[in-house]
Amino acid sequence: MTTATVYTTTTCPYCTMMKDYLDEQKIAYREVNVQEDRQAAQELVDRTGQMGVPQTELNGNWIFGFDPAAVQAALSEDN
Repeated sequence: MTTATVYTTTTCPYCTMMKDYLDEQKIAYREVNVQEDRQAAQELVDRTGQMGVPQTELNGNWIFGFDPAAVQAALSEDN
């Protein structure tokens, strides 16, 4: 089963768009709010070198921003 981790902040509209898109595609995800979890925020920067959100890890791929095409590309690698 495909699962994703979406790194978000409370006020990010693109984060909401990414979560809504994953819901529409019936992709389970875990949300990590880096605004509330400073340690997770630092770990994210250490792993990706990026501070912006959303960042989504899906099938070992990192997707930056709201990028449905990248989600579909990551899903196609799973097949």
